[in-house]
Amino acid sequence: MWEIAGLILLILCCVIGVLITALRLPGTWVIVAGAAVFGWWCDWTRVSLTLLVILIGIGLAGEAIELLASMFTARRAGASRRAAWGGLTGGIVGMFLFSLPVPVVGTIVGALLGCFAGAMVAELSVRKKLAQGAKVGFFSAAGFALGAVAKLAVAMVMAGVLVTSAVCSSSITPPGPESTQPIESSAAP
Repeated sequence: MWEIAGLILLILCCVIGVLITALRLPGTWVIVAGAAVFGWWCDWTRVSLTLLVILIGIGLAGEAIELLASMFTARRAGASRRAAWGGLTGGIVGMFLFSLPVPVVGTIVGALLGCFAGAMVAELSVRKKLAQGAKVGFFSAAGFALGAVAKLAVAMVMAGVLVTSAVCSSSITPPGPESTQPIESSAAP
């Protein structure tokens, strides 16, 4: 009974983590926290400390991919360094300022608009060419979207690895006092 309840809670934690990641929130860290709690609960038999460290590493890689994707795609479009940083900053600010009053989609659209606007304005401040600014803004927003998709894929991989490890490992014992049965010796005195 405890085993099934723990697995259900872990799976629920992973689903919530993936959904939160889709909203551009730190869902990968929800998955890591779920892994840590479940690992501790089952005395690290189903989720080892090694797996927890691996999940943390994958989570950090996902964060780096998400943050740097718009910068790299903007730079590939010929953006200045200022425009690359403008796109990154605009995406974060846009999630709050440009979000449409539509659940879930509004925040994503706001982030894309902010990324586009931030990169375009920063590029215009350097080069003063509207066509170049629009091109940089578009590529920055496209990179922002690619980063979001990549981080969502990372969250799904993390959840899959964690649930697979928890389900396919040896059984866990329920929390509580351990049984204390005396060990009989078969040796003769």
